[in-house]
This record gives sequence, structure tokens and C-alpha cells, in this order.
Amino acid sequence: MAPALRVFLTSAEIQKRIGEMGASIAKDYPSGPLYLIGILRGSFMFLADLSRAIAVPTRIDFIGISSYGKDKSSSGQVKVTKDLDVSIEGCDVVVVEDIIDSGITLSYLLSLLEQRRPRSIRIAALLDKPDRRQRPVHVDYVGFEIPDKFVVGYGLDYAEDYRALRDICILEEG
Repeated sequence: MAPALRVFLTSAEIQKRIGEMGASIAKDYPSGPLYLIGILRGSFMFLADLSRAIAVPTRIDFIGISSYGKDKSSSGQVKVTKDLDVSIEGCDVVVVEDIIDSGITLSYLLSLLEQRRPRSIRIAALLDKPDRRQRPVHVDYVGFEIPDKFVVGYGLDYAEDYRALRDICILEEG
């Protein structure tokens, strides 16, 4: 039987919160430029909307990193699938993540980026699932704290499906 989708966060709720996050980030970095590093592929929609909500100069790059594959939970094995195209040495960086779950992928990525000597690194996550945390990760800008449910939409996928949904939905096995 096909999985069922139940709307969890509407597009309007998401956009309102992203506007608030963008204002907060702009307040913390009033002079810019600020490097926004999106984690592929799930963060691309969030990164696009967040970058427009930040009223200071931003620069954008992407890094591909994975610990999921086609499963609903982290494999614990992290690999870089696409590296940055620019140097971040001496720069203010905000890592833009769609969802923080176990913290395994993000803790690995932060360690990797810190070796590149940016001036500062902060994290902006649209969704945070603190109940699933296996590695401690401090998130500076959180859109929504959510329960331990599997969510899709607004860039988040399940086996590459559902990314284009405007809302964030809970994927329920039916």
C-alpha cells in the first residue's frame, strides 16, 4: 500500500518563519558578505528562500554530503558527494540544512569546514528533531522543532520523491 501524506507545516507557515530567521541572521551579520552553504540536495528550496529573506549581501555555495542513501534513518557512514567551489577562509559562514536528525552528518561537516578556517560558522536549520540526536550539535537558527516523524516536502525527500511539495508533510505508512 502506498504511503499517505499528512500536512504538518503549510507553505505559509514555512515562509513566515523563514522571514523571521532571515531577519535574525541579518541582524547578527549587518555588514556582510555572508557565505550561505547549502547541504545538497534537501536544503536547496530553504536556501533559496532564506537567502532572499536576509537583507545583507550573501554568497551561495553548496556541499553534497550524505549518510542516508535510500533509507529513512542515517547509515552512520558519511561521505562528501560534492565539495565547495570557493574558499571560506576568513569568511562568515552559515551552514543551511533542511533537517537535523541524528547530528552525525552535520557534526562531520562542521569538523570538515572548521579545518578550512572560516571567521565564524553558524547553523541554520529549517527543521530540528532533537529527540533523535546521537551527536551534539548546536543549531543557531531553528525554523521549527519537530517530533520524531518522517517528513517530506519543501526539498525533503524519501528515495528522491516528494521534494517538490510546497508544504512539509508527514509520510505515514498506510
